[in-house]
Amino acid sequence: MAFNSVIRSFVFVLSLATLLVGQAVAQSALIPSPPQVAGSSWVLMDPLSGRIIMEHNSHERLPPASLTKMMTAYIVERELDEGRIAMTDMVPISVKAWRTGGSRTFVQEGTQVSVENLLKGVIIQSGNDASVALAEFVAGSEDAFVDIMNQQARQLGMNNTNFENATGLPHPDQYSTAYDLALLAKAIIEDYPENYPLYAVKSFTYNNIRQPNRNSLLWRDESVDGLKTGHTEEAGYCLVASAKRDNTRLIAAVMGASSAEVRAREVQKMLNYGFRYYETERLFRAGQELVDAKVWGGKSDQISVGLAEDVFVTIPRGARDKLESTVDLDSVIKAPIKVGDELGRIQVMLDGEVLVDEPALALTDVQQGGVFKRLWDAIKLFFVQLFN
Repeated sequence: MAFNSVIRSFVFVLSLATLLVGQAVAQSALIPSPPQVAGSSWVLMDPLSGRIIMEHNSHERLPPASLTKMMTAYIVERELDEGRIAMTDMVPISVKAWRTGGSRTFVQEGTQVSVENLLKGVIIQSGNDASVALAEFVAGSEDAFVDIMNQQARQLGMNNTNFENATGLPHPDQYSTAYDLALLAKAIIEDYPENYPLYAVKSFTYNNIRQPNRNSLLWRDESVDGLKTGHTEEAGYCLVASAKRDNTRLIAAVMGASSAEVRAREVQKMLNYGFRYYETERLFRAGQELVDAKVWGGKSDQISVGLAEDVFVTIPRGARDKLESTVDLDSVIKAPIKVGDELGRIQVMLDGEVLVDEPALALTDVQQGGVFKRLWDAIKLFFVQLFN
């Protein structure tokens, strides 16, 4: 790295320390090992930073049972958001939907049910019949809808997931992972927040049949506001739950628990651990000027450098003053430069672990200077490089 870039890295370290530590230096908390969890696999994630706080076999492919319906609901919510369907649209109930077994909303063949009621049936009651009805309405058939589900999974980075139906009913080629389902929960919460309150509704009545939400944590912990349970003999008892306390949100997923009580207890244990010992900080805002860099041969001699998106980190409580950062800029930055051009890398580390590694981007344009300016800068650059 050239001398110019080294200086800027050092200044950035001081700025980060001032931003996070403030007037007092917090004492680092003693962090115990994560608790043992009774399940086949599990993961605890902070959706803002993407940090995995604890996990076990989180990429193991397992049957997802009714956690599948999270993807069914997500696609319906996407269709609503893009205006291709509306909550008030009436959906004809086919014989196939009516005959689908397992958990049900108890829709009747030959009737029409609103998208809103079917979506509530999927999310709150885990209705297989409602899931098939919505799949047919959106894509024409459940098979076509499954193709959309798998395309959407790839787009979300769910690389160890494959769907074969919209319900979660057992199929030998249907699988997902705790990590992938946490990614899906993150997308549900962040992409369509207007529909997320449905996941906290404790009961729903349709066709004069009242059914409770199977996520018992909604009654036990007021910070829990979703998401979905699942159970089959093959999958065991599964739960993906999210909770928000103060400004921190966590997502916990457990697969393969031995009972409904165990899955709730273990997810509660994970959430309590995460909130007790970790916190999430926003370090930088999108477009915030972090450093400025020397530009050669441009109409301007300086350019502002920053990040394209907000940057969050999840760290042990009391560890803010231990964060270290470096800005490794290109040793020579020449005009012309356009907004968004990558000029180097920005890293944030804690105890040697890299928490953030993002491209340092140009926040402004710098046009090429005139012939005399370019010639004069070339001469100066020659001597700077010579002496460095």
